[in-house]
Amino acid sequence: MIQSASRRTLLLHLCAPVVLVGCASASGGRIPASEQQALIERVRAYWKHVAANNRMETWKYEAASQDQTLTLEAYVKRGGLVYDAVEVRAITRMEGDQADLEVWMRYSVPLARIKRKEVVMRDRWRRINGEWFHELALNPLANVTM
Repeated sequence: MIQSASRRTLLLHLCAPVVLVGCASASGGRIPASEQQALIERVRAYWKHVAANNRMETWKYEAASQDQTLTLEAYVKRGGLVYDAVEVRAITRMEGDQADLEVWMRYSVPLARIKRKEVVMRDRWRRINGEWFHELALNPLANVTM
């Protein structure tokens, strides 16, 4: 459970303006701002649920829920991180149905007695049937950009 002050920090970061890069599509054209905004809104909603430890809601945003690469039961068993703050910083790549975003977070791992670590990571998303879904990383550390 996120403490009240941490929750305010999280909400400030989720609601903060996000840098939208001038993404180019595979065909060389610019990605419309409305498409970028739709992605950003979906990413923010996802991270809000992650930080609140609402696994049932986050499941709805996972690509694995669409392509059945993971069961809901297995998904719910993943975890162990407690998020103190999350900030969706920028879209770094948006080509066709694939997108990468830069996300900063401060987290703790209570079972390992790790507290308040900060990291910037690449957050991958995939569009399926016109809607953006989060791509789970098998090894989340592989996406750390520091």
